[in-house]
Amino acid sequence: MSEGDSRTFPARPFVGASIAVIRESRVLLAARANEPMRGVWTLPGGLVEAGETLAEAALRELEEEVGLTAEVVGVLSPTEIIVRDEEGRARHHYVVHPHAALWRGGEPVAGPEALGVRWASLDEIADLQTTPGLIGTLQEAFERVAEREAK
Repeated sequence: MSEGDSRTFPARPFVGASIAVIRESRVLLAARANEPMRGVWTLPGGLVEAGETLAEAALRELEEEVGLTAEVVGVLSPTEIIVRDEEGRARHHYVVHPHAALWRGGEPVAGPEALGVRWASLDEIADLQTTPGLIGTLQEAFERVAEREAK
């Protein structure tokens, strides 16, 4: 990684993709194993690789992180995560493009990037420590899946 590619105090934002996999009115969450926000519940996801679409990245990360397969049903509103230091400098900056998906196979197993995984309802998520904007993203994901299933 070159100096401009450092994830701490980056020269530019990093583009990520995540995936809200829904199965029987529950969504899959993973507890982050890495900083920033270690131990916080979020969606499986990671950085987009060159030549990869956002949806391909989301599905790849899902397979790598928790061993599931899913079908993407839509792209959701992006989330910007900017963590600043005490001087106001951007310590971390990610632009994450989440996707709504339907579970298609596998049982989740926490990989090296997750401290744990769980299926949770929206009501249960309200009591968890989550990444910024996660509740709104999940509400949008459940709406997108409901629209798909109504067809």
